[in-house]
Amino acid sequence: MLTVTPPESKPQDASTEVPGVPVEGGPLPPGANVAVATPGAGVVDPDDLVSTEKTPTLVDRVQAFRAKYERQEMALFFFAGFLYDVLTLSPVDDALTEVQNFVYLAILAGLLVLEQRYPEGVEPPKWLGKVWRFREDALHFFMGSLLSAFTLFLFKSSSGFTPLLFMAGMFGLLVANELPRFRQLGPVIRVAIFSLCVTLYFASLLPVLFGRVGWWIFTLSVVLGCGSVYGLLRVLKRWRPDEKALLRTVAVPGFGAQAVLLGCYFLGVIPPVPLAVQYSGIYHQVKRVSPGVYHLTSEVQPWWKVWTAFHHGDQDFMVRPGEQPMYFFRIFAPKGFEPYRVRVRWYFDHPEKGWTALGKGFLASVSSNGSEGGYRYYAQPGTTPKPGDWRVVLETEAGHEINRLNFTVTEDTRTEPREEKVDVSVLKVTKPISLEDWQKLQPAPVAAAAAPTPATAPAP
Repeated sequence: MLTVTPPESKPQDASTEVPGVPVEGGPLPPGANVAVATPGAGVVDPDDLVSTEKTPTLVDRVQAFRAKYERQEMALFFFAGFLYDVLTLSPVDDALTEVQNFVYLAILAGLLVLEQRYPEGVEPPKWLGKVWRFREDALHFFMGSLLSAFTLFLFKSSSGFTPLLFMAGMFGLLVANELPRFRQLGPVIRVAIFSLCVTLYFASLLPVLFGRVGWWIFTLSVVLGCGSVYGLLRVLKRWRPDEKALLRTVAVPGFGAQAVLLGCYFLGVIPPVPLAVQYSGIYHQVKRVSPGVYHLTSEVQPWWKVWTAFHHGDQDFMVRPGEQPMYFFRIFAPKGFEPYRVRVRWYFDHPEKGWTALGKGFLASVSSNGSEGGYRYYAQPGTTPKPGDWRVVLETEAGHEINRLNFTVTEDTRTEPREEKVDVSVLKVTKPISLEDWQKLQPAPVAAAAAPTPATAPAP
C-alpha cells in the first residue's frame, strides 16, 4: 500500500502572508474577493467615521465674521458715532448736549483706564468679561461721536477749508491707530484723541458759561485738558509703575496734543466757538422796512447761469457807477452772551499784488438777542469796487475768522432798468424767504367797517 504523505502545512495564524495583499507572481484569480489595503494604514474604527466637530452656533459665526472684518467694523462704528451726532446734535448752548458729551468723555476715559488695567493676555473680571470683547467698538463709537460733535461746532464757527482739514487730521489719527507700527506703541493715538476731545469740550462749554470769547477762555480750556491728562497718569500709575512707558504712551501724546491746540488757536486756525455766522450774502440793497424785517434786493440772473442757484444774493455783482456791494450777515451767540465786536474786511485780488486788504476794516458792535435766528447786520466797502475777484471776511476783534464770502465784480454797461427780486429776512427764520412767500404769511388786512345807512323815514 502506498502511503501518501501530505505536504507540510502551517496554521493560519502562523502564515507569513499579509491578508489582503495580492500574491506575487500574477493576476488574481477570477472571482477572487480580496480587499486591497494601503501599506501602513491602520484599521479604521467605524465610530471614527462619524464627524465629532461641534456645529458652530450663531454667536460663533458672528465672532468669526467680526474677526475677519475687524478693521471694517471699527471704521463702521466710528462713522456710526459721527453720523449719530450729525443727525442729533443740538445747539452748542444746549444743556443736554453738554451733559451727553461729558458722559461720553467719562466713558472714554474709563475704557482707556480699563484697557491699561487689563492689557492683552490679562483676564478681566467675570462681571466685565461678557462685554470686554466689545471695548474696541465702544472706543471707536465714542471717539467718532465726540470728534463729530466738536468738528461740527468748529465748522459752524468758521468757513473755508480749516474745519475740513481738522476733521481730516482726526481721521488720520484714527487710521494711524490701526497701523501695526503705532499699535505696538500702545494707546498713544487714543490718548492724543482723548486729550483733544477734553480741551475742545471745555472750549465750547466755557464761552457759554462765561458769556464771552477770548484767548484766556481757550487757555483755561487747555489747562483743564492738561489736568485731565495728569489725572489719567496718576490713575494708571497704580497698575503700571513703569514711568518710562507711561511717559511714552500717555504723557507725551496727551500734553503734546494740548500744545498743538494752543499753538493752532494763537495762529488763528481754530475758530471762536460758539460764535457762528448762520447766513451771509452780497446784495445791491439792504433796507430795514419794519422792526425785525429786512428787504434784500438782488438782480435776477439769466437762466443759463445755473451756478448762481447756489449763490447768496449777487455773488456775480454787476456794478454801475456809484454802486457798492452790501454784505448782509446774521451771527449767532448763546443767550446771555456779552456784547462784542466783529470786524468786516474787504479784499481785492490785485493782478500784481494778489489779495490786498481795502483799509483796516469796519468794526461792528453786535450782541446776542436771545434768538435762534441770530443778530443781523450789514456793511459796505465805502467805495465803488473795481472789476475783478473780491472777498469779504468777518472776524472777531482779536482776528479769528468767522466767515468769508467770495464774489466777482463785473462792470455793467447796460442802461435799461435791472430785473430785480426781493428776499425778506425775518427775526426767527435763518435764511431769507421770497417776498411772495412772506406776504402770504402776513395776516389779511381787516376790512374797514361799512358806514351805517340812514334809516328810511316812514311813508307819509
